[in-house]
Parts: sequence; structure tokens; C-alpha cells
Amino acid sequence: MPVVDFVCRAAAGALLVVLGLALSACLLSPGKFTSALDIRKDGQFSFTYAGEIHLLALSKLAEMGRDTGTGETFTPKPCTVPGNDAKRICSPREVAEQKRQWQETQTDAAAKRRRDSVSMKAMLGGIDPSNPRAAEELAERLRRQVGWRRVAYKGDGLFEVNFAITGRLDHDFAFPTIERFPMANAFVQLALRGDGSVRVDAPGFAPAADGGPWRGMMAAAAASGGKEMMPALAQIDGTFTVTSDGLILANNTEEGPQAAQSGQRLDWKITPRNSAAPMALIRLAR
Repeated sequence: MPVVDFVCRAAAGALLVVLGLALSACLLSPGKFTSALDIRKDGQFSFTYAGEIHLLALSKLAEMGRDTGTGETFTPKPCTVPGNDAKRICSPREVAEQKRQWQETQTDAAAKRRRDSVSMKAMLGGIDPSNPRAAEELAERLRRQVGWRRVAYKGDGLFEVNFAITGRLDHDFAFPTIERFPMANAFVQLALRGDGSVRVDAPGFAPAADGGPWRGMMAAAAASGGKEMMPALAQIDGTFTVTSDGLILANNTEEGPQAAQSGQRLDWKITPRNSAAPMALIRLAR
């Protein structure tokens, strides 16, 4: 197999692996944003997120995965002389066998694309990403959910949103959640503990080197030769602020807790250069 063909096929294979993994997680990624969380020691909380959310399954990566292998025409490859690999003209029977194998490969690829399409639709809660209205259908679904004050589609998998919710921490909390999505990676998670504390984690605000494996895998796929085919992901750039009148037991901010009007404040500047995802542990009143 020529080196160029090998590299192209390797790149396409790596990209399809990334596609499958990303779709299995319904990959959501923040772009430019501002997010804030306030937790009162009596259990009351409020959370806001204003900015960009990128849904990989609606981006060019999904389009690329559906289109891989299409539009090709059969071209016979040179045959070789046994023993010295010298090129020779293929016989009609050899050309016919090459074409049979090529058609079989095309049929298998088409079947795989159909299976991938069904999987993508299932992962998107019944929304067909190949439908031109898929993004707006998802936006409409989000607008029906509590907290989603604004959802606008900007194209290429990118949504501009404004989310705000208040409640009481008598259960765990995660953002975002999407109706009928079987799974979605969380940007922010609140986990209650039996000792009256709550752990705050923001895995979705992590850089690729720490908790952001999808971006790392895409970079590896691009390095293998598929750079031109990779989708442009939203560049993460935001701020995350946690305020509380509870006791901050642990955190990984640069400056530590700062005095605030209603207790203490933790601030994180989120960029690709961050070394870790935001984390805090706060003791509430029992």
C-alpha cells in the first residue's frame, strides 16, 4: 500500500474512533463563558452559566464521519511481479477481483455509516443530526427545560446560552442536563456528603491535559494526518466563581478564599493553560 494511502486511511480511522467516542459521551464543551455558583450554609444555592456551549455531535466532525468513504470511484491498482515487486499490467480477472473487493469495502462502509447515524440519533435523544433543523430542535427542547433562559444556535455545533437556576441542596446537582439525552458530560457537579459538606467539581472546565481527554484525542488524530479534516472546537475561555457563607475546607484556586459581602469567594480563570479542573469542598450547617 502506498505511504500516502496508508497515512490517509490511518488518519480517517483515528478520526472515526474519536467520532465514536465523542458521540458515546454526547460531548459538550464550553467556549467563552461566565459561570457563578452561590451556596448558603442552610442549603440554598443558585447557579448561572452565560456563554457558549459546543455540541460536537452537531459539528463538522459528525458530518465528516457520515461522509467518509463517499464520492469515491474505483481505480485499479498496479499489479506486481511475484518475487521482485516490479509493476506490471493487471489481467482482466485481477482487475475484476480488485473491483469486487472495492465494492465490498464500499458496501461495508455504507452499512457502518447507517449504523453510526442510528447511534448518533439515539445519543441525541431522537434528534437526527443530519436534519437541517436538528440544532433548532435541540434549542427548542432546551428552552422547555427549567433554567434555560436563552438558547440561540450560532452554527457548526455552537450554541449561545443563558442558564440560571435556584434551589435547595437536598440532592446532587449537575450542569448541563438535556432532556432525553442518555448521557452528557457535566461542566459542574455538586455532590452532597453525609457529614454536611458539599464537594464542587467542574470537570467540564478542565484543560485537555487534565480531565479533557476528547480534545487530546482529537489533537492526536490531527497529528496522524487528519488536521485539515478536524472540526474547529470552541476555544475555552471563561471565569468560574463560587461564593458561600459556609466553611471552605479545601479548594484549588491560585489565591485561596477571598472575603466577599456574603461570606467568602473562590475565583478561577478558565483557559487552555489551566493545570487542573476547579474543585472545592464546603461545610454547610447540619
